[in-house]
Amino acid sequence: ISWELLAFPLTVCQTLPEVMADQVAAMCDQLIKAVNVMMDPETDQIYRLEALKFCEEFKETSTFCVPCGLQLADKAQTAVVRHFGLQILEHVIKFRWNNMQQQEKVQLKECAMQLLSTGTHTILEEESHIKDALSRITVEMIKREWPQHWPDMLKEMEALTSHGEAQTELVMLILLRLAEDVITFQTLPTQRRRDIQQTLTQNMENIFSFMIAILHVNVEDYRKLVSGARAHCRVAVATLNTLAGYIDWVSLVHITCGNCHLLEMLCLLLSEPELQLEAAECLLIAISRKGKLEDRKPFMLLFDDVAIHYILSAAQSADGLVVERRYIFLKRLCQVLCALGGQLCSLVGSDVEVEVPANLSKYMEAFLAFTTHSSQFLKSSTLATWGALFRHETLSKDVVVVDKAIKYLRACMTNLVKTGFPSRADNPSCEYSRVDFDSDEDFNSFFHSFRAQQGEVVRIACRIVPLEAFQIAAEWLQYQIACPIDTGATTSKTAEGLCSLLSPSVVQWDAMTVFMECMVAQIFKNLEEEKLPVDQSMELLQAVLNYDTNDPLILSCVLTNVSALFPFVTLRPHFLPPVLYKLFKAITFEVGQESKAPRTRAVKNVRRHACSSIIKICRDYPQFILPCFDMFYNHVKKMFSGDAMLTNMEKCSLMEALVLISNQFKDFAKQKAFLDELMALVVAEWTSDEMRHVLWDPAMFLSFVGADQVVTEQSKDTDTAALNRGRLSFCLYAMLGVVKRARWPVDLEEAKAGGFVMGYTPAGAPIYRNPCTAQFLVLLPNLLALIRTHNSLYMPENMARLSVTFSRAHEVMDAEKNVVLGLSQHLLDIYDSPVYRTNLERMQGFFTTLYDNCFHVLGNAGLSLQQEFYTIERLAEEISGSAFVSLDHVPDHRLRPMIHILICFSQQLVVSCPQEYYNSLLCPLLGPLFAYMLQEEAVCQESQVTQEMFEEQLVRLLTREVLDLLVQTASPAQPTEELTELGKCLMKHENIYMTLLTLSFTSLSWKDTTNCHRTASMVCWTLLRQVVGGNLLPEAVTWFYTSVLRGLQVHGQHEVCNSALSQLAMLIYENLRPRYVELKAVMTQIPNISVEALDQYDHRLMDPNAPKVGDKKRKDQFKKLIAGTVGKALCQQFRKEVHIRNLPSLFKKPKPDKDLLPNSEALGLAALFSPEDNTL
Repeated sequence: ISWELLAFPLTVCQTLPEVMADQVAAMCDQLIKAVNVMMDPETDQIYRLEALKFCEEFKETSTFCVPCGLQLADKAQTAVVRHFGLQILEHVIKFRWNNMQQQEKVQLKECAMQLLSTGTHTILEEESHIKDALSRITVEMIKREWPQHWPDMLKEMEALTSHGEAQTELVMLILLRLAEDVITFQTLPTQRRRDIQQTLTQNMENIFSFMIAILHVNVEDYRKLVSGARAHCRVAVATLNTLAGYIDWVSLVHITCGNCHLLEMLCLLLSEPELQLEAAECLLIAISRKGKLEDRKPFMLLFDDVAIHYILSAAQSADGLVVERRYIFLKRLCQVLCALGGQLCSLVGSDVEVEVPANLSKYMEAFLAFTTHSSQFLKSSTLATWGALFRHETLSKDVVVVDKAIKYLRACMTNLVKTGFPSRADNPSCEYSRVDFDSDEDFNSFFHSFRAQQGEVVRIACRIVPLEAFQIAAEWLQYQIACPIDTGATTSKTAEGLCSLLSPSVVQWDAMTVFMECMVAQIFKNLEEEKLPVDQSMELLQAVLNYDTNDPLILSCVLTNVSALFPFVTLRPHFLPPVLYKLFKAITFEVGQESKAPRTRAVKNVRRHACSSIIKICRDYPQFILPCFDMFYNHVKKMFSGDAMLTNMEKCSLMEALVLISNQFKDFAKQKAFLDELMALVVAEWTSDEMRHVLWDPAMFLSFVGADQVVTEQSKDTDTAALNRGRLSFCLYAMLGVVKRARWPVDLEEAKAGGFVMGYTPAGAPIYRNPCTAQFLVLLPNLLALIRTHNSLYMPENMARLSVTFSRAHEVMDAEKNVVLGLSQHLLDIYDSPVYRTNLERMQGFFTTLYDNCFHVLGNAGLSLQQEFYTIERLAEEISGSAFVSLDHVPDHRLRPMIHILICFSQQLVVSCPQEYYNSLLCPLLGPLFAYMLQEEAVCQESQVTQEMFEEQLVRLLTREVLDLLVQTASPAQPTEELTELGKCLMKHENIYMTLLTLSFTSLSWKDTTNCHRTASMVCWTLLRQVVGGNLLPEAVTWFYTSVLRGLQVHGQHEVCNSALSQLAMLIYENLRPRYVELKAVMTQIPNISVEALDQYDHRLMDPNAPKVGDKKRKDQFKKLIAGTVGKALCQQFRKEVHIRNLPSLFKKPKPDKDLLPNSEALGLAALFSPEDNTL
C-alpha cells in the first residue's frame, strides 16, 4: 500500500483517549525526571544508573513510545529532554518498524514531517544535536520506505525548504545523512541499498540543481548583508557539507556540467572567510576524483584566469596569526592544489591531448607559497606533488617548472633546517607545530620522515637542474664554513662552549649536509664527466678539509660532507691522502685532554662516523684506494700500537676496511697471507688453552667475565674482568669483520687467474675458495662452544653462580624493550650526556652482543664461504649441538630475542645454501627449529592473556619472524606455484613436513591479523596441496579444516582475513570432501547453517552431472554456509541488530518462457551461409 493512500495530517496525541493521554503525560513526567537525573553532573552514580535503566527499559518495552516521544520532542521542552524524545522515536523506527501497522507508520511519518516543518526553533537558536536527531529519524524512515512506498519524498523535502532557513538546513542534513548511510557506510541490506542508490542516481540532475540553486540564493543573500545574513550563511555551510557528501560518488558529468559552473562557484567562495573551508572541502573532493581521463579534462578549466586568481589570492594570504579554522582551511587549500597538480600530471602528455596551461606559472606560485609557509606540516603536504611535477616527462622540461625547480631548491635551504619544536618559541613554525603535534617527540618523528621525503624530491629536482643545484650547495657550504659557531641558548651540558642538537649552527650544518649528499649523488648520474664542476668541488673539499672544529656535532656534519664530495676525489687522486688523514684523525677524536672520562654519545658518534666513512670508501672505491694500501695498513698498525685508546669496535672497523681493500689483490696466496697476518693475534688468543677452558666451561666463563663477582659502582672499570670481556668482544668483532668482507673476485677470469677457483660442480658452475676459510675453520670449534656455553648459562646451577650485582644480567635491557614497543628515546639530550652505564647494564649488553655476534659470524660464513662452509664435516650436528642445547632452561623474556637471532641465522642459511646441501645441512637444522617454534609458540599464545604489553608484542613479532622463515623456506612467491626446492626437500621428511603443516594451520588463530592473512593466503594450501592425494587420516583432515574455521572465529571480522580464510576453507572442502565425509559432519556443527543449502552444495560437489555454477556464485554460497563461524568484533558483540526489510523490486527483468525465435523459422543471416539455396 502506498503511503499516499493513507496520508492524513495528525497532531501529537490528537487521537489519544483521555485516560491514555493521562497515562502518557504521567510517563512523560517520569521520563523527564529520569533524563534530568542522568544529565545532572551532581547525581550519584547509583541514581544515574537507575535512571538510565528506567529509560532503556521504557524504550524496549513500553507501548507509549510514540506518543511519549512526540510529547518530549515538543519545542517547549528543554533541549536535553527533546533530544531524548527524538531518540525514543528513532528507536521505534529502527527496532519496531517491521511490526507496526501501515496506519501507525503513516501517522509517525506525518508527525516527523510536522516536527521538521514547525517543531524547531529558528536556525540560529536551535541546538545542532536536535537538528541531527531530527534528520536521523527522517533518514531511518527513508531507508525503510523510499522510493516504493514514499515516491514523493524528494518533492516533500523540496517543499519543506520554502518554510524557512531552519527547514532548508534540516533538508540538507537529511540528504547528507542519506548519502552517508547508503553510499559511504553502506549500513543497509544489499537490495535496499541498490534501490535507494539507483533512485538517487536517476534523480541526481534534479538533486544537484536543487542544491546548487539553494547555495546560490543563500550566498547572494549573505553577501548582500540582508537581514538574517548569518542564517543564510548557516544554510550555505550546510549545503556545501551536503554537496561534499555527493561529489565523491556522483557521475563527473554533474560536477563539470555548465562549463564547470559548480567548481567556479566554489573557487569564488574561497574568498569568503565564513564559507571558504567548506568550499575548499568540496573542491578537494571534486578534484581528487579518479575516472576516465576524458571525463576529467574539464578540470583544466580551473587553470583559467578567474579560478586560478581566487586560488592564488587565498594561498598567498596564507601566513599570519594561527587561527584554527583558518589553518584547517589552508591545509585543505594546499590539498586542493596538490590534487590539481595530480590532475595536471595525469592529463598533460596523455591521449586526451591537453596542453600545458598558460597559467601554469600562477599555479606554481600558489604552490610555492605553501612550500615556503611557516607550517612544517603544510610544507610536507606539497612534497608528493613537487616530485610528480619534476618526474613528469613533459612538464619537467617546461621552462616554468625548470625555473620553479631552482626556487624549490632554494626553499629547501630553509625547509631542511630542523626547527619548529612545539615546546620552543625560536621560529614562526613553532606556533603551527603546537597545533599539529602533541610533543617534541611527535614532531621529531614527523620531521624524520619529512626530511627523508624532502631528500627524495631534492634528488629529483637535481636531475632537472644539476649545475644550479651544485651552485646552491656550494654557496651554502661556503657560508657555513665562514660562519662563526653559534651555540644558541641551548648549549651542551657537558662541555663549555659546545653545541647541543638544537643549536643554530648544528641545525644549519645538518640541513646543508643532507642537501649536499642528495645533490652529489645525482650530479654524477646526470652529467657527463667533462661537464662535472670538478675544480669547484675540489675547492670545496679543500675548504672542508681545512675546517677545524672541536665540536663533535659539527665535526660529524663535516665528515659527512667529506664522504659526500669523495666521488670527485676519484677524478683528482692526489686529494686521497689528505681525505684519509682527516678521517683517521676523527677516529681518535676527543673533546678535551681527559680521554679516560666516559665519552658523550656525540663524541662516540664522531669516532664511529669516521670508521663508517672509511669502510664506505673502501667498499665503494677499493680499486681506487689500492695504491694507498701500504700507507693505510701502516697507519692502522701505528694506531693499534699507539696510545689512541681505540675501542674494540673501532679497531675491528679499521680491520674491516683493510679486508675490503685486500679483495682487490685478486691473488689468493697474497690475500691469505695478509689475512693471516691481520688475524694472527685474534687466532692465537681465541685458540689458546686459557680461552678453550673459558669457552667450554660455564663456571669458568662466568668467572672470566666477572659475573660471579660482587662489584660496587665506585670501583674502577679497568679491572681484569672488564679487560677479559673486551678480549672476547674483540675476537668476535674481528671474526665477523673478516668473514663478512673477505671475498673472491666477481669476474670469473680474474678469480681463476688469482687461484680462487678450486673446481667445478657437475652443472659446470665454479667452486670458489675464500682466503679466510682456513682461519675460520680453526676458530669454529670454540665459536660453537661459546654458543653452547651461553645457552647453558640459564641452567639453575649456573644462574646460582651469578653474584648479587649481576643476578639480573639475563633480564631484557631497557633499550631492547623500547625497540620492541616502538618507543623512541628523547633525542634532544641523548647526544649530550656521557654514556654512563652501570656495571649491570654493561654485563647485560655484553651477554646480548656476544650471543648475537656468534650467530652473525655463522650466518655470514654461509654467505661468504659457501661450498667450503657447507662441506664442513658434521656441520649440522655441531650447530644443532650448540644452538639448540639447553633451550628449555632459558626464561621466556630471554628466549625470544635468542630465537630471533636463530631465525635470522636460519634465513641467511636458507638464502645462501646450495641445493645439494639441503639434506645434509638445512633439514637437520630446520626440523628441530620448527618443532621447537611450534612448542614455544603454543605456550606463548596460551599465556598471552596474562602477559605484559612488552611480552605480548614480543610474541607478535616472533610469530611474524617464524612465519617469514616458513614462507621463505617452503612457500613460493605466488600461492599457485609449486613448492620451492627446499620445500620439496623438507616434504621428504615426514616429521618436518607435519611440523610445518601444524605450525602454519595453528598460526591461523594466533592473535595477529597480519600473520593470519599471510599464512592463509601464501602457506597453508601450498603445503597441504602436496599431500591432498595421499592417505591422510580423517582426524588430520578434520583438524586442518577446524583450524581454518577457528581462524575465522578469531579474525573473520576483518575483511582481508575473512576473504583469505574463506578461500582456504573452500579449497580444503572442495578437494577433500569427496573422500572425507567427516568434513560434512564439521559443517553441520556451524551455528545457524542451512542444512538444505549444505546438501545442495554437497550434491553439486559430489555429482559430476550436476549443473555447474560460476566461481563467484560458488564462493558466495560457501561464504554463506560458513558465516556462522565468523567471530564478531568486541564492539559488535552486544549490539542490537537492526533489520531492514526489502521492498518489492524496482526493476524486474521478465524471463522469456520460450525461445524468441522458433527453431522452425530460418534466420536471414543463417540462410545466407546455408548450402541450400531455397530462401533467395
